[in-house]
Amino acid sequence: MTNQRFYKELEQLIGKHPDKQAIMADYELHIYEILKESSVENEDVYERLVERLGSPREIAGVWREETAATPRKTQWLFVICNSMIFIGGILLTVSYNVFKWDWAEQLWSALTDTTLLIMLIYTFFWGLLGYEIGKEFGHKGKRILQRTFLICIVPNLLLMYLTIFKLIPYNWFDPLLSVPFIITCIVFTGFLYPVSWIGYKWGKRISV
Repeated sequence: MTNQRFYKELEQLIGKHPDKQAIMADYELHIYEILKESSVENEDVYERLVERLGSPREIAGVWREETAATPRKTQWLFVICNSMIFIGGILLTVSYNVFKWDWAEQLWSALTDTTLLIMLIYTFFWGLLGYEIGKEFGHKGKRILQRTFLICIVPNLLLMYLTIFKLIPYNWFDPLLSVPFIITCIVFTGFLYPVSWIGYKWGKRISV
């Protein structure tokens, strides 16, 4: 069978990849789905698989490049980006409430008038995080996504806790801290991981 030829070539070219078994299982499923939805003659199966998936040599090359990528670097890149957003927010809050600089007041006013838009952009950031991890690491990205999410979400939850329980000056965030706004923040926070997971699944699908 020509589909077995494709599979065996890929298996040989993948070599001693640490996740070889999972990779081959994924491609076996993709081959099955392609053959199920396509009615081609037996002698044309190999060409159809190459057309849809790429040649075994190209696929193996992609996985070799992926092995060279460092999950820890990708994880900390997003952690640093999230930390910069968090620290930037703290600096702006202090600048506005303590130093009362004109530029800080103008920026604060602009941001408080567009809180919903900021939340949507931040949610998009988490979707992009999941997408990039899924695209770069495929099936291996699940644990990377989980670790990155947990590390990044801790400062957000800590700030929410400190503010709600008035452990930092509560009036700094007036008039934001209305009941509807707090509920909106909780809902958006609850959606962050599902959004990042959807992004991850999409990126993983693109990577195949």
